[in-house]
Formats: sequence, structure tokens, C-alpha cells
Amino acid sequence: MTPLSSSPSLPGSPLPGSPLPGSPLPGPSVPGPSLPGSSLNAERRSRELAELADGAEVDVLVVGLGATGAGVALDAATRGLTVAAIDAHDLAFGTSRWSSKLIHGGLRYLAGGQLDVAHESAVERGILMERTAPHLVRAQPFVLPLTPLVSRGQAALARAGFLAGDLLRASARTARTTLPAPRTLSAVETRHLAPPLRPTGLRGGLLSWDGQLTDDARLVTAIARTAAAHGARILTRTRALELTGDGARVRDETTGEELRIRARVVVNAAGVWAGGLVDDVRLRPSRGTHLVLRDEDLGRLSAGLHIPIPGETNRFVLVLPQGDGRVYVGLTDEPVDGDVPDVPEVPETDIGFLLDVLGSALDVTVQRADVVGAFAGLRPLLDTRGEEGRTADISRKHAVLTSPDGIVTVVGGKLTTYRRMAQDAVDAAVAARALAAAPCRTASVPLVGAARPQTLAHLDVPARLVRRYGTEAPAVHALGITNPDLARPVVPGHPVTCAELLWAVRHEGALDTSDLLDRRTRIGLVAEDRETAEQAALGALTNTV
Repeated sequence: MTPLSSSPSLPGSPLPGSPLPGSPLPGPSVPGPSLPGSSLNAERRSRELAELADGAEVDVLVVGLGATGAGVALDAATRGLTVAAIDAHDLAFGTSRWSSKLIHGGLRYLAGGQLDVAHESAVERGILMERTAPHLVRAQPFVLPLTPLVSRGQAALARAGFLAGDLLRASARTARTTLPAPRTLSAVETRHLAPPLRPTGLRGGLLSWDGQLTDDARLVTAIARTAAAHGARILTRTRALELTGDGARVRDETTGEELRIRARVVVNAAGVWAGGLVDDVRLRPSRGTHLVLRDEDLGRLSAGLHIPIPGETNRFVLVLPQGDGRVYVGLTDEPVDGDVPDVPEVPETDIGFLLDVLGSALDVTVQRADVVGAFAGLRPLLDTRGEEGRTADISRKHAVLTSPDGIVTVVGGKLTTYRRMAQDAVDAAVAARALAAAPCRTASVPLVGAARPQTLAHLDVPARLVRRYGTEAPAVHALGITNPDLARPVVPGHPVTCAELLWAVRHEGALDTSDLLDRRTRIGLVAEDRETAEQAALGALTNTV
């Protein structure tokens, strides 16, 4: 295993010729990013887009800046290739911000007989937790309550599954100190970890562990910024209008101007929209819905919950405490037909289904009025069978396809395996155009903010900031020390501060209020909180907070 640096400042500097971060906005003098050249902001975007408009050619053009696209940009840049990566909207605008915020070890795929997918998931989980992003991914305990609706046979099957999942952990060489062993809980222990559970008939529970992301959109931001530090041009609000074998016609969505980006190879990583950019890519999108509840409506949870779905042997509704006063409840798996929307709507049928499953196990009554927010994401599942059937049964294995004109498309997969998907896509791109490139090394490249857990633990700043920013937490915290107005919460009762909004504008590429409230933070998931935070977000954008 390649160790992380024990110093808060990570090794590495921009490659020769890579752009420096844009000049900071006016304001107090505070520490900057932990990785030189990683700052994304409006000035840098304008400069780099102008360079491409003037005819600068890159080795690789990446279309899409979700986890996979940002991963492709990082992989290619760290191999010594010149890279431009574009997105019509923002970092993590699509599927990558609508996940369960979990880094799965592949247990579900193991149960379905997809051994290769399960092992790949376990390996990638270990890489994130121990090498590349230990500040963003931590061990999360889960309790599967043994209620009267869970037969003893089902309980035995689940117990065997968790033990098999622990074998997956071992096969991936993830340390026991990173992910503890599963075990059986008494009824008293189960209620201690999850007080909202109904005590009547509760026989105990099964405790297991998996990886939980602080925030999926923050992971994408970290990947993109790390790619930028290695010289990649990261260009949001840049829409691909037409892809060709030697580049793309694009439109700057901030000005309406069109330009052509020249590239030796194009990688289509547009997720559920990939089929609209190239021919012969057949997808069957699946909708995953989550509810947003307040902590106080469920009671304090010390662990997440796996609540079995009645009539299913291997599907659960997840109850996921977020540590910010909110709890997410998901996940549905429903096919989506027709046009793919930019932001999927949450149907009432999904909300009712999730509330019904909650009601099967909880002693508290969660009503429709208690749902303060909801979100839905679309999984870009590759349909290789051309058959009808449940999207829940479609393999999560990814695929890399190369069209006759050399465009490389990567589809399928899931958030956990973004790095491996990116590696395979860049391998295909290098082969398609015989590019001179070094081998992949992203399994040992720490993302912005990463450091050893003991280093992170000794940072003298609030732990919540460390979980979101890693070694950059002191710089974010310093903004509030220099200007106390920046230390105030954006929304009463919510931990995000004005300093975090300002940091997002200066260093994380946020260009408007939606970027700030919907992706750099999660304030916008609750409509009432969004309205309260709007003025602070505008202040951050104009540097008047």
C-alpha cells in the first residue's frame, strides 16, 4: 500500500506548463489550498476556455464532470496527458450528487453472483478509505433489525452475507482497523444504537460496516481540483453540442458563444446523457429516490439502518444519519422511460413506498408532512440484453465502448468504482489514438485535502470541517477567524458557515447560488433552508459576506 504523506501538505505540484490558480478575490489574507494549482474559480475558467478557443489542442477531451468524468480527467492528467474536461452545468450536477453517499463494498453484488463486481467494489472502497480520500470516507455502522417481519431463515441468510462481505474486505486488503467486523446484537444493543425501532417482537439485530461519504458532490469536487492541480482544464457551463473523432463543438453557457475544442481523443462520460452524444449506446436509466427528514422526527440514531423490504430477500431501505441534523431515507430502484431530465422529479409513489417501509420497523410515526425534502438520481445502467425486466436486476458492471470514429464512451458502474471506470476509459483512449502515456497511478494519488487519519485528528479545527475539507479545514476555519461574520451559520440550526461559501467561490469553482447551495453544500435540499441561505450565497459570489 502506498502511504499518504504524514504532513498536512500533500506531495505534488502542477506539471510543467500547468496553470496556476486564479488570483484570489479581494478580502482577508488567509492560508490557501493544500495542493498548489488546485483552485477553481471564474477567472481560471475564463482564461482556460479562451486558450482553447484560440486553438490550443489537448490530448484528451472529457465530456461530463460527474465522478467518472472527473476521474478520467485526473487519470489522464496524472499520466502526463494534456486534458480539458467540460460539463454543460456544474461539477456533480447529475447522478453523482444524488447517491446514498455510500462507498459500498459490493455485498449486494456478491449475493447476486456478480463476484467480479463485488470484488472490484471492495477494492475501490479500500483505496478511497485508506489512500486517496480518508478525510471524505469513514466507516459507518449499520443495524439490520430482526423484527417479526424478518424470518429466522432470512436472518441467517443476512448474517452469512455480512460474513461474506467481511471476506470481501479481507480479499481487498482493507485493514480491520478501517472496517470493523460484523456481529450479532442483542435487542438492548440494537435499541441503544437505533432508539426509533419498535421494541415489540424485536429479537436483536445484525451489525455491519461500510464506507460513508461525507458528501458525494464534495468527492467529485476534490477529484476535479486534484486533476486541475495536475494541469487539467476543468470547464463547467460548457455544453457539448457535437462530438467528433478530433474534438467537439461546444457552447459557453455563460455567454452563448460557440467554439471548437481540438483533441486527439474524446471520452464521453456524460452518464445518463451519454446516449444522446454518440450512437449505439443503449441505456436503461433507473431512478433512485431519497427522502430528507429532520433528526428530531426520528430520534437520535447512532448507526444507519438496513430495513428489509417486505417480499424481497436482498433489498433494503437505508436510513442514513448525516450528522447535520438531517437523515436520508432511500433507496428506490424504478425504471425511467422517455427523455432524461436534467433534474429528476420525485414521484409521490416513491415517497409513499419509502414511508411504508419505514413504518414496518419504527416505533415513531413518520408522516408525509415530516418529509422536508426529497431527491432522485438516475443510474446510467447499460442495457446489454435488450429485454424487459426490473432495473434492480441489471448488472452494475461498467462498460467502455469505442465508436468507429474513435470516441470512447464509458457507461454503467457506480460511484464507488469511478476510479476503475476512469482507468479503463483512459486505457481505451490511449489505445484508440496510440497516445504516449504513463501507466495509471490514481490508486496512489491522494485527493485534495487527504492525509493520514492521525494527521487529520490533530488538526485544531472543528471535526466537521475536517470531514469535509481534510487538510484544508484550517484554511476554511481561518476565514471565520479573520472575519467573524464569516463564522456565522448560513441557516440557523445548520452547520454550514459563510466561510464555506466564500471558499467554494474562491477555490471550488462555484459560479452561482445553485452551485453553492445544491452541490458545494446540501442546504438546498430543504426549500425553507434554501430561501434563508440565498442572500448569504449571493454575498459570497460578490465577496460582500
